[in-house]
Amino acid sequence: MRGHAAVYKATGGRIGGRLPGLPSLLLLDHLGAKTGRLRTTPLVYMPVDEGMLIVASKGGHPRHPGWFHNLRAHPDTEVQIGGRRLKVHAREADAEERRRLWPPASDYNPHWGRYRQRTSREIPLVLLEPRP
Repeated sequence: MRGHAAVYKATGGRIGGRLPGLPSLLLLDHLGAKTGRLRTTPLVYMPVDEGMLIVASKGGHPRHPGWFHNLRAHPDTEVQIGGRRLKVHAREADAEERRRLWPPASDYNPHWGRYRQRTSREIPLVLLEPRP
């Protein structure tokens, strides 16, 4: 993943923004909850209203991904989509938003639906909303 993020950044998003069989990817910057170190993770995203949706599926793993814990601690961050950098505020979707967003999210990226079936944990849906 580090190599993927490095190539994505170095090429201004021309390489790494798409992978075969997946929708578009963004680069999520996040500060370590404990370390405060800046990390960057490539993630599939789905456009939603003014912002984006990312899914803390971790491939159906029993635990949430590290980036999700980091966003809980430091929700104001930045993403890169192609050559654009955007400031965003991350928040977990509430129960009503989850009910509304899971069906289109599973259609948008069928892997998310399969990951949901692999685990007993509730997979968080995270909304990235634009900020000034």
